Amino acid sequence: MMRKVCSLLFALIVMTVVTIQSTDKVYAALTDIPDKYASEINYLIEQEIIFGYPDDTFKPKNAVTRQEAATMIGRSLNLENNRQNTKFPDVTEEHYASGYIASAAEEGIISGYADGTFHPNEKVTRAQMATLIARAFDLEETSSHSFTDVANSAWYYTPINKVATAKITVGYPDGTFKPGKDITREEFSVLMARAMDGNVDSVGQESEPDRTETVIGEKMVTTDGLNVRKGPGTSYDIVGNFSDGQEVKVHEEDGSWRYVSGNGVEGYVHSAYLADIPKPVIAEKIVTTDNLNVRKGPGVSYDIVGKYSDNQKVDVHEVDGDWRLVSGNGVEGYVHSAYLADIPKPVIAEKIVTADSLNVRKGPGTSYDVVGQFTTGQAVDVHKEEGSWRLVSSGSLEGYVHEAYLTDKPSVNRTVAIDPGHGGSDPGAVANGLVEKEVVLDVSLKVREYLRDTGINVVMTRSSDWYPTLDGRVNIANRNNADSFVSVHANAFLSSANGVETFYYAKGMTDREYKSYKLAGYINERLHRSMEMTDRGVKNAGYRVIKATNLPAVLTEIGFLTNDEDAAKLKTQKYRDEAAKAIAMGIVDYYNWRE
Repeated sequence: MMRKVCSLLFALIVMTVVTIQSTDKVYAALTDIPDKYASEINYLIEQEIIFGYPDDTFKPKNAVTRQEAATMIGRSLNLENNRQNTKFPDVTEEHYASGYIASAAEEGIISGYADGTFHPNEKVTRAQMATLIARAFDLEETSSHSFTDVANSAWYYTPINKVATAKITVGYPDGTFKPGKDITREEFSVLMARAMDGNVDSVGQESEPDRTETVIGEKMVTTDGLNVRKGPGTSYDIVGNFSDGQEVKVHEEDGSWRYVSGNGVEGYVHSAYLADIPKPVIAEKIVTTDNLNVRKGPGVSYDIVGKYSDNQKVDVHEVDGDWRLVSGNGVEGYVHSAYLADIPKPVIAEKIVTADSLNVRKGPGTSYDVVGQFTTGQAVDVHKEEGSWRLVSSGSLEGYVHEAYLTDKPSVNRTVAIDPGHGGSDPGAVANGLVEKEVVLDVSLKVREYLRDTGINVVMTRSSDWYPTLDGRVNIANRNNADSFVSVHANAFLSSANGVETFYYAKGMTDREYKSYKLAGYINERLHRSMEMTDRGVKNAGYRVIKATNLPAVLTEIGFLTNDEDAAKLKTQKYRDEAAKAIAMGIVDYYNWRE
């Protein structure tokens, strides 16, 4: 009979230590097996009785919960495990252990609470363990065995006596059983190894655990000179002191007293002088739905401890799969990540990207991974400055770029008239297979695209192949309230002539003329570098379109169609893009100078 009891108990404990996980893989090389219990645990691993977790850990200090206990007992007794509705409102059909909980309750092995709930996540104590084992495996034999902390009148006296009589355990060296202590995986392992051995007469006393091994929480001392006592009360001797703000580990609870350790001192302090340690904040999020349930643990089976409203800001402290431990507005608990979004970062500046295919990195340096790219003319929001690096975002892309590839975004609404020269019946220069009116229209339309994201409005004097008169071009700019004028052309002369140049008109040096001179300089400086052509400079000339307007105006020549090298470049989309980007960024430079 005793063999049968031990075998049944052995099966129960096997399931207990396995925990709720797949058993098709044995995790043998576990990294956190305590030396104290290594022989027992390794013995069970060798026998393929105990399985660790997928991360190759054993988690020896993990406590067993009621839902786990019901599942373990259900498996060991081959109870019905199909998910089903239960009589407990906090165990729905969706709960992974609903079948075992319902079956164990029906068999009278485990019961709920007076309010009809089950509390699936509540931890199992040693007294409760003894009760479940005695019920599940029909332990009936009792004896005169007693423990100093188990009164004859206690509800758990009989089941503990039955387990002790079966020589599953004989308690601790001090004669106690510690009925209120949570049962851990390592303790189950020791009991299981003894049960497997079958030599119950050789079972010795359980070793008194180090009281600081089990940590049930961490707190912060809230007063200076807090007395640490030998026992849970002011009548006990003082063994040390804690200072204000000191962090301590909590190992046991005894009424309003806590057994704690820290800074080489351990003992009892009153809970009134302890507070939660502010959790590190790993992220800040915003709630995206109203009445979001905040739960005690990372899953819908856990109790609801509060609610958050839409748009509430919360601090994120831990990540647990798809769940987040958060706090905000006096409520702390777990919510699903699907209902959280990033808080829009404050924008400290707006910039324009000046480089093509600018790498966006995960951190402020070239050693960080590239997470995306920005293009020339793209507007970005700047959120943070770190040395010469900037944390920026545009759309869904966010990361770090070097400040050298950013320029200010004009803060004043501006409108520039872009004038593709010639058109319609006027082809302009024709050489080397190129027609000026076609080349400059293509480049000018690209300029408009590159300026689109900068906040600068663009007026086109023509966007197709037709010919506006010279004065008509100026009138288009004036009618649309442009505040600057840029005419785009390609040059023609001797085949040896090459390079870029930009013209402005000045009879003296009025304010408009000086602005024209500056606009020409900004465009030409970028143009000759981007086109990799000879810099022919900025020149004063009386071309009609820049002389007849009252706006700051320039005429830029993007290369010679009559020069083989210049023409070869202007035949390619690469260099037409480069010309357009240079003109667009020169205009941005000019407006930033104006501010």
